[in-house]
Amino acid sequence: MSLIDRLPTRRPRPARKHRAVDELERLRLKLQWADSLIKTQRVQLNDAELKLAASGSRQIELEERLLQQQAAITDLTAERDHLEREVAALKRRFAAQLAADANTHRITVPPMVRDTSAIEDQATGPINVRSLREAAAAGLLGPIHAVTDPGRTH
Repeated sequence: MSLIDRLPTRRPRPARKHRAVDELERLRLKLQWADSLIKTQRVQLNDAELKLAASGSRQIELEERLLQQQAAITDLTAERDHLEREVAALKRRFAAQLAADANTHRITVPPMVRDTSAIEDQATGPINVRSLREAAAAGLLGPIHAVTDPGRTH
């Protein structure tokens, strides 16, 4: 036997003893962790309750503002309808005067004449628009087989 054979390859495990003190310490750590978690959740709950209360008061303000705006819309709609009726009555009453005033102060413009002296502005001739049958009868479509024979390339 050599010296290497005598070296231990594995450490012996220490004997584990389940002591009540160790178990008590483990349970205390768990209790501290649970207390910390409860405190965190209470803070979060308080924040959520504050936000809920703030949003509730904000909702009440918004509902009051909505009611005020609806009342203003109703008032403005009634005023607009009244003014429309007044304008229509005034138009009927002064229609003859408005027409005479428009005729007196009318703006007349001479008809436009396009300058076609430049080569790019030359007027085009009339476009010959016919149905296909009329164009075929006039011989404008070329030989008939060019139209009806899909195998023909030219």
